[in-house]
Amino acid sequence: MSKVIKIRKGLDIKLKGTAEKIIAQAEPASTFATKPTDFPGITPKLAARPDDKVKAGSVLFFDKLRPEIKFTSPVSGVVKAVNRGERRRILEVVVESDGKNESLNFKAGDPNGMSRDEVRQKIMDAGLWPAIRQRPYAIIAGPQSEPKAIFISGFDTSPLAPDLDFIVKGQNREFQAGIDALKKMTRGEIHLSLNSAYPPSDVFTGTGNVSLHYFKGPHPAGLPGIQIHHIDPVNKGDIVWYINPQEVIIIGRLFLTGKYDATRVIALTGSEVLKPRYYKVLSGTSIEPFMKNNLVGTNVRYISGNALTGTRINKIGYLGYYDSQLTVLPEGDHYEMLGWISPGLDKFSISHSFPTWLMPSREYRIDTNLKGGVRPFVLTGEYEKVLPMDIYPMQLLKAILVDDIEKMESLGIYEVGEEEFALCEFVCTSKIELQSIVRRGINLMIKELE
Repeated sequence: MSKVIKIRKGLDIKLKGTAEKIIAQAEPASTFATKPTDFPGITPKLAARPDDKVKAGSVLFFDKLRPEIKFTSPVSGVVKAVNRGERRRILEVVVESDGKNESLNFKAGDPNGMSRDEVRQKIMDAGLWPAIRQRPYAIIAGPQSEPKAIFISGFDTSPLAPDLDFIVKGQNREFQAGIDALKKMTRGEIHLSLNSAYPPSDVFTGTGNVSLHYFKGPHPAGLPGIQIHHIDPVNKGDIVWYINPQEVIIIGRLFLTGKYDATRVIALTGSEVLKPRYYKVLSGTSIEPFMKNNLVGTNVRYISGNALTGTRINKIGYLGYYDSQLTVLPEGDHYEMLGWISPGLDKFSISHSFPTWLMPSREYRIDTNLKGGVRPFVLTGEYEKVLPMDIYPMQLLKAILVDDIEKMESLGIYEVGEEEFALCEFVCTSKIELQSIVRRGINLMIKELE
C-alpha cells in the first residue's frame, strides 16, 4: 500500500437509513429525464422536440456555446415533454421509454489502438463528455483542453453514501476499458483514490494505467476536490479533470459494445425509507417505481444525491446525472418547542451542546429544519474545522460577495467547487447558503477571465 494521506479536519454525519447491500428489483420506470440544471455553465439548445422518436444515444440538446458537447437520451422511446421554468429556461427533457432500450451504434473499438482525437470524438458522439468535469470551476471539461492529471474517487464519505466497492463489483473489464480511454486524454497520471479503512474492490486495485492513493479520515475525504488538493493542487493556469467510477464504467461499455448503456446502480437511503436498498436503473430514471409502498411516513423530502449537496425533487422526479444516491428525509416544516434549550437526547450537534456527543457511533433521524435564523456572517472558526484545505474559507466567501477577483484568485477559488463548502454550510452559525455563494464566485470568474 502506498502512503496513507490522513485527513484530520471534517465531520461524519451519521444518519439512519443506510442502504442494505442487496440489489432489489423494482418496476422499470416509464419516463426518464435529462436535466440541463445538472450541468453548471451550459446554455442548452434543443435538438429534439416533443413527439420525436429517439434511441439511447440520440441527442436531446447541446451546449449553445460549445455545440460539440451533446446530451443524449438514456433510453429509446418518444420525447414526452420539455419542461421549462422562469424565462422559459429548460429544466428537463423527458423521454417516455418504449421498453426496448435500443441504442444507436457507435461501433466498438479498443481505445489503446485509437488516437486521442478518435477517443474524444466517440465519447462526445455518445453524449458521455458531460461525465468528465474539470477544476477550476467544477464544470464540464473543455473538449480541447489537455489536463495535467485525471482524478477518480473510489469511495464516498457523504452522509449515507453508497458503497462504491459494492456498486462496481464484477465490472473489472468495463472499468479498465474506461480507464484506457481516459488515459488517451492526458499525458499525466490518472489518480485513483481509495479508502484505507477497509480492503477495496479488486476492480480498483487490479486496474492498470492508474496511480493508487489511500486516504483516511472523515468526510469530506472522499471528495475529488479534497483529493486533488492533497495530491496535485490546481494553480492558476492548471486544468485537471475528474470523473465518477460509474461514469468510467459507462464509457468502458461504449468502447466494448459500441452502445450507450446508461445502466447504473443507485442507493436508496434515508430514515424515511422502509427498505433502504440498492437498485439497478438507467441514468435519469423517475424515482416513482422504487418509492412505491416503501416509505415510513408521508411528509418527506426527496433528495437526488446526498443530504449535503443533493437537489430537492418531487415524488415523481428524476435522478440527477451525477447522482448514485437518493435520500429521503423527514420534511422540516414544524416549529420545535424550546428549540436548542431542550435536553436534546436525540439531537446531533458538532459542539458539546447536547449529551449525544458522548455517543459517537449513534445514528440520527434528522429533519430538514433550518434550526435557526439567517443572520450576518459570524466569525466562529467553524468553517476551518471541517474544510481540510489550505485556504481561508471565510475570507474567500467575503471576497466573492464583493466581487474581488484578485482576492478570489489568491484565496483559492481555482481549487474549490460547491461541494467542498457543503459541510461549512451545515455548521454555519449564520445559516447562510454558502454553496450558492461559491457558485456565484465561479460564474464571475468564468465571465471575466474565460
